Amino acid sequence: MIWIPAFLLPLAVAVVIGALSRLGGLRSHRARAWVVRLSWLAVVPAGVAALVDPGGVHTVGWMLLGTTISVDGIARPLVMMAVALYGLALSFVVRGKSDRTHVLTAFLLLCFTGNVAVFIAADLVTFYLAFAAMSFLGWAIVVHDRSDGARRAGAIYLVLTVLGECAVLAALMILASEGVMKVAEAPAAVAASPWRDALIALLLLGFGVKAGTVPLHVWLPLAHPAAPSPASAVLSGAMLKAGIVGWLRFLPLGEGSEPAWGGVFLALGLVGGLLAVPVGVLHDNPKVVLAYSSISQMGFLTAVIGAALLAPDLAPACVAAVVVYSVSHGLVKGALFLGVQAWDAERLPRVIVLAALAVASLALVGVPFTSGFVAKYAAKEAVGDVLVPALPVAVADVLPWFGVGSTLLLVRFFVVLLRRPRHVHRTAVTRDVAWVAVSVAAVVPVALLARAWAPPVSMPDWLSPSTMWGQTWPLLLGLVIAGAAAVIARRAPGSRVLHPRGDVVPPGDIVVVEERAARALGRGLAWASGSLGRTRDALLAAAGRSPTPWPALERVQASVGTWVGSGLVLVVLLAAALWLTVGIGGAP
Repeated sequence: MIWIPAFLLPLAVAVVIGALSRLGGLRSHRARAWVVRLSWLAVVPAGVAALVDPGGVHTVGWMLLGTTISVDGIARPLVMMAVALYGLALSFVVRGKSDRTHVLTAFLLLCFTGNVAVFIAADLVTFYLAFAAMSFLGWAIVVHDRSDGARRAGAIYLVLTVLGECAVLAALMILASEGVMKVAEAPAAVAASPWRDALIALLLLGFGVKAGTVPLHVWLPLAHPAAPSPASAVLSGAMLKAGIVGWLRFLPLGEGSEPAWGGVFLALGLVGGLLAVPVGVLHDNPKVVLAYSSISQMGFLTAVIGAALLAPDLAPACVAAVVVYSVSHGLVKGALFLGVQAWDAERLPRVIVLAALAVASLALVGVPFTSGFVAKYAAKEAVGDVLVPALPVAVADVLPWFGVGSTLLLVRFFVVLLRRPRHVHRTAVTRDVAWVAVSVAAVVPVALLARAWAPPVSMPDWLSPSTMWGQTWPLLLGLVIAGAAAVIARRAPGSRVLHPRGDVVPPGDIVVVEERAARALGRGLAWASGSLGRTRDALLAAAGRSPTPWPALERVQASVGTWVGSGLVLVVLLAAALWLTVGIGGAP
């Protein structure tokens, strides 16, 4: 019963906003404005439910004829993080640049419901429906501003989302065909399945899109500058974690060593996460820089998961470290994205905004006495002595270099942020205080979470000189590199690379090449189709026959070209694919 208001209240508030928008009139407009202003309260019941839920699997009979949910050590902290982040984002919507705050509020509430359901889903059907709903509703907050950039970002996001959803659905249907319906049974089933490699590949692809794993990351640098800041905060802070949770729930972590797939995850995480740094510093939009920072941080988590696949005995510690790191990153990165709006429009004094952003940035780097300090130390200890495949280097020795990259990206973030003009207006004091508190005090819940984990997460010795130095040198080295780059830039004032104004590398980087290839393929297919048609007509004319010898076939082709006709064809193809997949999955 405690979860009923947690799901129903956000949905009900979204419906009320839609109904008041349809009614029109001054009174309805005022009522809608008040509902939007207080909408952040709708996420509170989920936080209360996560706190008081005793754990175990619960059945919600009125939803989807028997939905099951489970609040375990992975779900509880992530739900609490999502509640804090969505609540803060909803409070920022009111004073944002959008002229349709009610629309953005409604979609954020719907995304919140799907996001939380992903974290607590205990069966495959619930998990997939929640994951799909959250993913497709995310498109609405990406294209909210309806600009050309937002439409392009939304199109690319939608293409990759459909690709990822198809991969996830295929993996879950194979598991279901083998008799697996509970999420908790999935890791062992994947490890024992005759389709193990295919399943892991599908899970890597499907959840990798949502987690922003290179080379599936291209939607992130496009979506964040296009979306409003509150939408960017939840996209990077909470929705990316749905992909991470998908890996934690379904990959065979702790079920046996997976050297090949562990190497793949490690390679994607380390290479993609570190390469995001030189690309990110070449941009002049603070939200694009933060997007590449998220790609780098997700690479960090991907590498830790890869280490867990390589060393199954380390899997429990790695899972705990990934959850702690996800909570820290979600709170800090959400605060940074909202900080862009705080800088642009909040009435807070400039020095307070910069100080809050500085503390959040230090947490992202992982310097002592911040939430990142706890999270990165736990991750480094969790991977133990695991070596990078084919290299005589320990993963624990590579992970601190992500802090160097984060320092460079955040220095660039402050440089481009300070160039933006401020147009402040009156805002709610309580909301500003809440944002500052999340930016500065994220270390408190993260440290409490790490200490409460069973088995316990490795906690740093806060006053140990070696520990302090191990977490500080990445920041110092990053600042030295940034300072050296600034000195060199002064001596080469005409260099576009050293003085990036605009986009030296287009946001989305390799997506530009992919778009050109897709357009070339489309033109090639159109030319081939036209040539085939002209050849057919020429042959028929030479034989003295009509160019349209089968009018019935032409009518069928015209019918398929309609929305109804194409929809029926799609349903038939999906049914055939489902039958084929179940048949294949059930084969010995």
